[in-house]
Amino acid sequence: MSDMVEVVIDSIRVSLMSQNRVVILREVGRERYLPIWIGIYEAEAITLALQEVEVSRPLTWDLLKNVIRTLGGRVARVEVVALREDTYYGNVLIEVGERTIDIDARPSDAIALAVRTHVPILVNRHIMDSAGVTPEEDLQETDELPENEPGNAPGSAPAEPGANRLSVFEDFLDQLDLGKIDFTDEGDDKPDQEK
Repeated sequence: MSDMVEVVIDSIRVSLMSQNRVVILREVGRERYLPIWIGIYEAEAITLALQEVEVSRPLTWDLLKNVIRTLGGRVARVEVVALREDTYYGNVLIEVGERTIDIDARPSDAIALAVRTHVPILVNRHIMDSAGVTPEEDLQETDELPENEPGNAPGSAPAEPGANRLSVFEDFLDQLDLGKIDFTDEGDDKPDQEK
């Protein structure tokens, strides 16, 4: 297990562009993160378990947990073991008596099971080294404007952080000609059909 690092779930995010979900795993003891795209249902399953929300009937991951326990097994840990062609691969390790059974699983399903069974989540160190993200030390430095930038004339109050980046949008809005847009709901939106 020395080639594995323990992670915890930092958050689950929603992409504003596609509404896809991303689970953000944070390495224990470090500010290094691993984002993994997951499905909507898996994201909901993880969120429900993290918030300890009771559901009226067992979800698939609750069923799996119950089956493992009923058959005399115990989930020992879950792992993210490989990254090939932008796809993560995971395992669920189940202890049954003296045996440890390694079961192939999607990381999202393994994580949903891990939060229900309160077991460690481990990631292969090579994956964290190659795909892990470490935030920049000081993001404020990138948002500051030099004194010779517009809005930061000597002796004037400094512009708000990031204001120079927003000026692109101001230029775009200034160039819009709203007079050319027909705001009425006249006519049929369907294209003319050939006769």
